[in-house]
Amino acid sequence: MKVLTDDGNIDIEAVWFEDGMVHMVDQRLLPHNLEVLEMDDHLQVADAIREMAVRGAPAIGATAAYGMALASLNGANLDEAAMDLKSTRPTAFDLFHAVDWMIEALLKGEDAVRSSRSYASMIVEKCRAIGRYGAPLIKNGSKVMTHCNAGALATVDVGTALAPMREAHDQGKEFFVFVSETRPRMQGMMLTAWELSNEGIDCAIISDGASGHFIRESVDLIIVGADRIAANGDFANKIGTFEKAVLADRFSVPFYVAAPVSTYDPSLSQGDDIIIEQRDGEEVTHIMGNRIAPIGIKALNPSFDVTPAELVDGFITELGVLKPDELHRLGGV
Repeated sequence: MKVLTDDGNIDIEAVWFEDGMVHMVDQRLLPHNLEVLEMDDHLQVADAIREMAVRGAPAIGATAAYGMALASLNGANLDEAAMDLKSTRPTAFDLFHAVDWMIEALLKGEDAVRSSRSYASMIVEKCRAIGRYGAPLIKNGSKVMTHCNAGALATVDVGTALAPMREAHDQGKEFFVFVSETRPRMQGMMLTAWELSNEGIDCAIISDGASGHFIRESVDLIIVGADRIAANGDFANKIGTFEKAVLADRFSVPFYVAAPVSTYDPSLSQGDDIIIEQRDGEEVTHIMGNRIAPIGIKALNPSFDVTPAELVDGFITELGVLKPDELHRLGGV
């Protein structure tokens, strides 16, 4: 991930393991402050996931893998550590996939740190492949829309939804990106816009409520990420994704989902089976710690919504661009 600083460009990953500790860019402080958390205990890692210091299903998965490495190094009970980490965010399937992957590796006697680094490296390679397969969808002059953050911060490096944009930009294509703010945590405004700006990709922030206006008037293509994909192609992503998919269908705008195979959960037959995380209402009633809603008013705060497969034109994966009815090919992966 390219970051512009006062000292010039630097390359950094969203999360990594070094000197016996998990290091993580604290996404809660971006875009104004770039600070790195250091954790030497899997419970600290669990808290960081729960408190959204790290966001995005693949990055959460890598962080959990590193958390399991810490648990192993510290002699913690691995089953208990796995439960501690899995309890943090119930919707993102990569979290569960990563923990189970690490348990299997550790039971085989493999080195904990090496295994966790291998898991994170696999994510990055998958994202690069997603970029290669998705870039042809972006043409010179395209106007692209995305939602939430599915960039390097959300995936260790490169990104899922942002990977085709990075690849297309590297190929010299000129295009424009509409970045929806993504209430209530503002991941689009604070994270995606920051990443695209660092890469030199032309973009603008829009309010979530303006999405329909721009989809009808200007947008050529929508690419979003995913936190869990059911067997039939229904998928969960950040709240507000479903609305964009409905509008895209109404105005015949192609709608694509970029996600690694590890986000696909064949154990769930349909989207109705996906558990939707319900977060604290204060994320809605407060901004930067300041209350903006009337005192005493409740707020409902689902973190994700589910988009039906029939609204998806294709899933951009490390194996290629698949139609929803082709996802069964991923069942044995």
